[in-house]
Amino acid sequence: MKLKKMHWIGIIFGVIVLLVGGILFWNDKNILIFLVGIALGVIVLPFIVELAIGGKREESINKMFLEFSRNLAESVTTGTPISKSIINMRKKNYGPLTVHINKLANQIELGIPVDRALKTFSNDIGSPVIQRAVALIGEAEKAGGEINFILESVANSIAEVDKLNKERRAAISSLVAQGYIIFFIFIGIALVMQFKILPLTSDIGSFNTFGNVGVGVGVGSLQSGEQVQKEVNVEDLGRSFLYLLLVQGFFTGLTIGKLSEGKIKSGLKHSFILMMAAFLISAGANLLF
Repeated sequence: MKLKKMHWIGIIFGVIVLLVGGILFWNDKNILIFLVGIALGVIVLPFIVELAIGGKREESINKMFLEFSRNLAESVTTGTPISKSIINMRKKNYGPLTVHINKLANQIELGIPVDRALKTFSNDIGSPVIQRAVALIGEAEKAGGEINFILESVANSIAEVDKLNKERRAAISSLVAQGYIIFFIFIGIALVMQFKILPLTSDIGSFNTFGNVGVGVGVGSLQSGEQVQKEVNVEDLGRSFLYLLLVQGFFTGLTIGKLSEGKIKSGLKHSFILMMAAFLISAGANLLF
């Protein structure tokens, strides 16, 4: 992936936060961990934003290609050759697809065969839906059959795929909301375990150890050592809860993306949101309590 300006901005700000946090709060682990998480979030955020924008752009391109296919079918039905139809249609506005259609028309004007130009067109876009549709159009153009019928079938197929995707998103939307709600409930349970239950169990363990101490042992120093050990154990276990929440958020986000949009890659933005929410809540609670 080629790094863009916004990626470098995120990386620079993240490194600045890391350096400042390391210099000012090196001896305070809780604040340092909090700043490290913020810095990593700042670095990753531009990549997640680009991924989300790319998903919206692909969805918009698929919709515009549906309109392009219908217009192309109508033009071919009137008796205009497919090559001439594509050249005539580059004057229309198809949103983010316009640039690719202009390139396709220019290639055809230069004498490049239609099937080869269409293959380049689909590879430039990279959408699986468009690649399948263009492959059918190219084969039909080479075979010389009823190209208008093929184009209409392709347009109907794309429309059906778009309709099914919308129905799936509508049906899964409640499950997505439930996934977020369950995850935040899980965060609440983890925080209760960390700040309410674990200290009680540590106190019980410390009390039992103190009860078994002989009279001749240095009771004061041993009690102080037990107190330090209790604090260390609670802190280490609390950090383990943070790691657990991060792992849970990552895989929960991937699952939500796969269910809602059919792609694991689409779940990365959900993973980022859940992981950052878990980190901010958990690390913030460690700072406060």
